[in-house]
Amino acid sequence: MSGRIVVAATPIGNIGDGTARLWDALRTADVVAAEDTRVTRELAARAELSIRGELVAVHDHNEGAAAEALVARAAAGETILLVSDAGMPLVSDPGYRLVVAAIEAGVPVEVLPGPSAPLAALALSGLPTDRFAFEGFPPRKEAGKADAFAALAAEERTLIFFESPHRLAATLASMAESFGADRRASVSREITKKFEETRRGSLAELAGWAEEAHPKGEIVIVVAGRPAHAPSLPALVDEALARVEAGERAKTVVAELAQTFGVPQRDLYAAVVAARSGR
Repeated sequence: MSGRIVVAATPIGNIGDGTARLWDALRTADVVAAEDTRVTRELAARAELSIRGELVAVHDHNEGAAAEALVARAAAGETILLVSDAGMPLVSDPGYRLVVAAIEAGVPVEVLPGPSAPLAALALSGLPTDRFAFEGFPPRKEAGKADAFAALAAEERTLIFFESPHRLAATLASMAESFGADRRASVSREITKKFEETRRGSLAELAGWAEEAHPKGEIVIVVAGRPAHAPSLPALVDEALARVEAGERAKTVVAELAQTFGVPQRDLYAAVVAARSGR
């Protein structure tokens, strides 16, 4: 068989999720390109198999240089197996530059599908699955995080994020500010592992839980998209002003509209106040 690059998903926790094709590829590949060779050796030991090929490291810091050599070996007839520490390579993991280099060189690329934390969390979330977007890790700095979420506030697709445990509470609070405190969401941690847990609720509720519980482990956040039928912000301001002029309290009206249409309550209230002061 001609040489090729094989991209394979590995278990994200439970060793039983490894496929027969993965185990066979680990046994027979000429080269196993691993995000962390120590993790891959441990995976092989848990699966009770031997890696006969050369085990090399391919990570964020060396992928550009490693890709050229690995593609050349595949072009010469070798099978190169690419694995990350957990889940599907290329999804917030190394591998993209290797695959692009292989495609540009005309080297075949094959995939062995399997476990994926984003898709598992989406299935657990109870949120719409017909249209979704994976956003990876949010920016670490609060200003960058706020800007990123503000740019996504009008996104109608379900959104999926990775996050570290010690930033979870702050990230959920920032999401509540940008997406609306009542926007539905879920937090899944340690998927397929012993302490697997999924929490569902509003962003405000989940932010409060994370602040108190300090959950540990690998985290995936899933956030509902903005309702497709939601009116524009100016239209919501007009509706709010009409109801306030009819005798309702501004804060009550804004809270109700924000919850109904999934918009940030703070932004809507500020817009209503500005519109009232301009009249």
